[in-house]
Amino acid sequence: MSKFERKYGKYAIQNLTTMLIACYAVGYVIQLINSDFLLYLTLDPWQIIHGQIWRLFTWVVVPPSMGNLFTTLIMLYFYWSIGTTLEHTWGTYRYNVYLFSGFLFTILGSFLAMGLGFWMYGNMLDLSTAQACADLSRVGSVSFSTVYVNTSIFLAFAATFPDVQVLLMFLIPIKVKWMGIVYGIITLWDFLQGAYTNVMTPLGVFKLDISLFPRIAILASLLNFFVFFFTSRKGILRSPKQIRRQHEYKREVRRNTGAVTRHKCAICGRTDESHPELEFRFCSKCNGNYEYCQDHLFTHTHVQCEK
Repeated sequence: MSKFERKYGKYAIQNLTTMLIACYAVGYVIQLINSDFLLYLTLDPWQIIHGQIWRLFTWVVVPPSMGNLFTTLIMLYFYWSIGTTLEHTWGTYRYNVYLFSGFLFTILGSFLAMGLGFWMYGNMLDLSTAQACADLSRVGSVSFSTVYVNTSIFLAFAATFPDVQVLLMFLIPIKVKWMGIVYGIITLWDFLQGAYTNVMTPLGVFKLDISLFPRIAILASLLNFFVFFFTSRKGILRSPKQIRRQHEYKREVRRNTGAVTRHKCAICGRTDESHPELEFRFCSKCNGNYEYCQDHLFTHTHVQCEK
């Protein structure tokens, strides 16, 4: 447990994936009722600096894609499943840091893209500074969505559990690492391919190369994946076989030494024997020897002596 986790772990949001999927569900409902309203929720940096602060948060509501109801529900369940698994494996604090850093990098990337876009294309559009920035920001905001945030979640799952098998199209068993490679190739293709749009200027229609925006969006949204795994890979990249082998080793040690349960959470009652994957710590602020598991260490009410 790191120094930052000990200090700020109590502020970590549990079931963060469930909240994210709920945001997507709200976005799909809005898209069905009035899709134009989603334009007021996108990550548009020009509108943000002109007072529409809510866009810093509401862009998470804009859903990644819209298919039929069946495929949408399958997609939501899939990302809920892998996100929840990552949270249970890494711990709530680390998963919070990973996901929120992805959000933060995406927001910063959108502002960077707007500035670079105006620097590269502002004069070519022959518009005023304000109008050019507004147009470029509006065009670029489409690229900065939750699509690549979801990609970062899946890549994290594939790197953590490379040998886990899933049923592709409910029929074909395939290891997640191969799906992760395919995801990576598709993302690389999205990064390399060009993208163009038509922008109306005083001199007529201008065909604008907007490849800059999706490229920055991809790099910004996946930056948390590269940073997190290069700095924390030893602590989180364990296969299910390694985790199971570690648990079996601990049980074997207890059996051979005749040891009894040494750690028990004072809140939920879980022990190091029934849940060997948990960490247990004594609370220095409680009056007495009260021990808690990692889920209740920062959330319990401190026990005080009676006067």
